[in-house]
Amino acid sequence: MNASYHPFKSKKAKEEYLTFYDERAKLWPVPSKNKYIETSYGQTFVRISGSEDKPPLILLPGDTENSLSWMPQIKAFSEYYKTYALDHIYDNGRSIYSRPLKEPRDFVNWLNELFDSLNLKNDINLLGFSYGGWQTSIYALAHPERLHKIILIAPSATVMQPRIGYLIPAIIVHFFPIYFITKKLVYWERKCLIKQGEVSKAIADQMIEEIVLAGKCFKKRKYVNPTVLTDNDLQKLKIPVLYLIGEKEVLYSPNKVVRRLNDVAPQIKTIIIPDASHDITHSQAAIVNKKILDFLQEK
Repeated sequence: MNASYHPFKSKKAKEEYLTFYDERAKLWPVPSKNKYIETSYGQTFVRISGSEDKPPLILLPGDTENSLSWMPQIKAFSEYYKTYALDHIYDNGRSIYSRPLKEPRDFVNWLNELFDSLNLKNDINLLGFSYGGWQTSIYALAHPERLHKIILIAPSATVMQPRIGYLIPAIIVHFFPIYFITKKLVYWERKCLIKQGEVSKAIADQMIEEIVLAGKCFKKRKYVNPTVLTDNDLQKLKIPVLYLIGEKEVLYSPNKVVRRLNDVAPQIKTIIIPDASHDITHSQAAIVNKKILDFLQEK
């Protein structure tokens, strides 16, 4: 881990990935300050936007994604909040881990240290998509006193175990991020986005390109499987929670997820977004942004 190019496979791999990453970062639609924040797990790259006097909103990306995945949201969110879009400490992006994350509590500890280093107090709004949604849920269970509100967008596991029909291709892509296999998975996950036309299809194609490039450039990392919360865990979430899911979600049945939440944890606000799959933050960005801002601004 002491090599100058860690967590990449080589110096050349580091240059190749970061050239691609930095070219994408030029499209970030609002002014930002970029910082590396030290934790015992390594350096976390954070993209900070919005006014200093606004309340904090932390954005956790999905698996294989990074801070740049929030481009469809960041302009709307940064108008009302000081936003912190993270490159996950143990995933693709500019963050540099110094020790591996091996179990769920490592994610909780990393986030807690990060919030301390950012001088955030006990009024944090925490929002996570997919794998980041699961991380949001387990952090909320461990440290509810630090949070104001949380938003879970199509979180991995958390409420329901993903379908075997999804897990198998996802595992294959994790170990073998070959272009045609990755394209098949991404096009299935983002099927509603694909149908919106060539501009939207280009967004999915860029996702595929980055996943394949990252698989080529980064060292392999252990994947920590997201967990399904028990009924008791879900009932313990007393802070305001918004759960958003697309009506055509492929990880699990949206109707079954909402039914479970309504049955065992009716305090959690659930919304099904029409014409959206696991592409919800892109295919229905305007609707998602409004639902989230409305929720955050409710008294």
